[in-house]
Parts: sequence; C-alpha cells; structure tokens
Amino acid sequence: MPVQEAEVIPLRPRTHETTTRAPRRLASVTELRPRPQSLTSKVAGFVRDRLTGDYPVDDFGFDPRLTDAVVMPPLRMIYEKWFRVEVTGAANLPTDGGALIVANHSGTLPWDAVMTGVAVHDNHPKGKHLRMLGADLVFKVPVLSSFARRTGQTLACGADAQRLLRAGELVGVWPEGFKGIGKPFSERYQLQRFGRGGFVTTAMKAGVPIIPCSIVGAEEIYPKLADLKPLAKLLGLPYFPVTPFFPLLGALGAIPLPTKWHIDFGAPIRTDLANPDDADDHGQVLEVAEEVRKTIQDTLNSMVAERKSVF
Repeated sequence: MPVQEAEVIPLRPRTHETTTRAPRRLASVTELRPRPQSLTSKVAGFVRDRLTGDYPVDDFGFDPRLTDAVVMPPLRMIYEKWFRVEVTGAANLPTDGGALIVANHSGTLPWDAVMTGVAVHDNHPKGKHLRMLGADLVFKVPVLSSFARRTGQTLACGADAQRLLRAGELVGVWPEGFKGIGKPFSERYQLQRFGRGGFVTTAMKAGVPIIPCSIVGAEEIYPKLADLKPLAKLLGLPYFPVTPFFPLLGALGAIPLPTKWHIDFGAPIRTDLANPDDADDHGQVLEVAEEVRKTIQDTLNSMVAERKSVF
C-alpha cells in the first residue's frame, strides 16, 4: 500500500476517533475475490489430491487445501452460528504484502485466535490465511503440533515470522500469551503486559505494518473463577481453570458459551516506514509496543461500552 513521503509520520497509532470509527465493510473489494467453490467440490478436489499426492505444502508444513476443505467449514459454522462474529475495519487488511496482526488474548482456550483466522480469511479480498505464531506448548504435543503446522501455524520465532512477513503473508500474534488467555474473569478486557516488544522488532525488520486487532466476546466463553495450580503443575500446563461448568460437568463444561463477538481491525501502525535501525533501539521498540497496546485497550473499552448484551 504506497504512502506519500509527506504522510510518513508516525509509529504512533491514529487518534481514538479513528479506532472507534463507524463499522466498515469490504463491499467495494469483495468483487475481487473469485467465486468460491461449493463445499462439495472442495471436498471432492481434496480427496482427489490426497489420492494422487498432488497438493502443495510450504516450508512450514502449511497445507492450504486441507485447511480449506476440512478445517475451515466446521470452524466457519461456529464463527457464523455460535459466536455470530461481526467484523469491522476489514478494509485495513492489506490487499498485497505482509502485515503483522496484533490482538488481545482471552477466553481460557484460544478460540479467539481461531476465530480471528476465519475473520481474516473470509474478509480478505484474496482470501489470505492468517499464519499464527503459537506458543511452545502447542508444538510439544505430538498430534496437536502436526495439526497446527498443517493449518498454517508456526512457533513464535522472530526469524520464521520475518520469513512469512517478507513473503507477503498475514501473520497473527497475541503478545499477552498465557497471561492474557488465562487471566481470571474479574480482569476481563484488561490487557496484560505485552512482553518485551519482540513483535515490534519483527515488524520493523520485515518492513511491514502492524494491524491492531481488538476482540470482544471471547472473555465470557469460559468465565475463569479459579486456577488449580498444583494440578496444572502436575500436568505441565500454564493453568488449570475452574469455571461455572468445568470440571463440574466434565466434557460438557468445555463447550464455550454462545457469546456475541465483535472483531475490529484497526488502522495500520506504519512500522514499515520506520528506519531499520529503530529495530535495535530497545527504548523505541517498547514505546511502539505500548502504543499498540493502548490502541487495542482504548478500542476494547469503546466496543464493550457500546455493546448491548454479552449474548
């Protein structure tokens, strides 16, 4: 997305009025997307490719045909029918070139990351997939690790993230990590610390903008009331949540509540216009990280205040 030299101000986010803009749709660009195949034809094509062995897998193990034919349809049903996700600001997703999408993290289980992936794919004019950066824990579980890589995720590693971004991919990161997703219900919509700003360094070195992403609705799907720390330590987990329904109801308690979601993609923070030397300036990196965090927090506050009901 070309920017005139005179506009190159800032690593600072746009004003609060910009982040709380009226909802915008992709009405003008959706015509660019090719007519989607039916689910039947996708599945038939997927089976044919598996039988012939003729299907692409990239260097990170991502299998886009498996993702489109097998994984996305059930996730899309949850996205549309269970969480009824509303998306605003999708026009801020770059049509060409890479971008780092930075989002708040919550909800005890990472449904927010999965739903953001559907939102990006289904609202991007070219149907790009969100390449998520996952925690170490994801890639230590044998079956889960393979599935994560097949569906486009990779370890949260700066070098790998830069490779994806320079290749024009949209990469998703949740800087709060387990501190965000595992926080108690009493701290909902209060962003945790954004680490040491490594995501800013990654964006600057790759020469891509940061897209702040604010997610409302995920905080209430599993209201976390307590944490059984001894059991979590025994199982090697960052936390073991107690909710109104789990572990009391067993597997039934793992069904998320059908809250109404809103995902907003904010105006780009132009880290792609920064001096490359700024990536080595720790003070500058932390300043930009805090600006991104404040942008998301302000937007969350506005979105929560405006919603009429959790459900």
